[in-house]
Amino acid sequence: MQLFYLDHIQPQDTHFYFNVEEHKHLVRVLRKNEGDLVHVTNGKGYMFKAELIEIASKKTKAKVLSVTQAPPRKYNLHLAIAPTKMNDRIEWFLEKATEIGIDRISFILCDHSERKKIKLERYQRVLVSALKQSLHYKLPEVSELVPFSKFIQSAKATHQFIAHCYDEEKILLSQSIKLQEDYLLLIGPEGDFSTAEVQQAINQGFKPVSLGKSRLRTETAGIVGVHTFALLHE
Repeated sequence: MQLFYLDHIQPQDTHFYFNVEEHKHLVRVLRKNEGDLVHVTNGKGYMFKAELIEIASKKTKAKVLSVTQAPPRKYNLHLAIAPTKMNDRIEWFLEKATEIGIDRISFILCDHSERKKIKLERYQRVLVSALKQSLHYKLPEVSELVPFSKFIQSAKATHQFIAHCYDEEKILLSQSIKLQEDYLLLIGPEGDFSTAEVQQAINQGFKPVSLGKSRLRTETAGIVGVHTFALLHE
């Protein structure tokens, strides 16, 4: 099934138009014709089955035939991660995390961060592409880069974890998860969180956890974290 993304469609709509980007993909790449059926998501948990009823040079109109709402996820996962020095690595993380399933991604600026600016608009395009490829109906939220201390003071979740590599007492993340809850997991930069940041997080109620014996790259640690929550909720 080919899935398209249009964030402006509402469940009560009977007709809609494709935006320029999706229109070009429909007409120039897929060579769709009037009468063809398509599937579209608004990224808010809904999938629309529609019929193409008007294809012009610059726009395509469709009639909604049915609307399906995805069942709610059994848990809510918010992951905050320091963007990697190499931009392609953080984009890889965004793609794979979306495919696996995640609700929100925030970017944090840490003491050891090497990347201090992000391209949020580009990251959002990566998320949309991954959403369509994986046939999910809900697009993860993504937030601008904020300082670590500011983030942990305002972030809220039922269960809050910080994954780090220091030699101190930690429990495996997989053994710390109570099912069907609301979670926030912090993943640090290539040089890990500073000891001051770890202590600051602990003071704010974050629980130190381990992702395993291997020393992981930032983006790999993020994927391990996302997959751990998904696997335990299967």
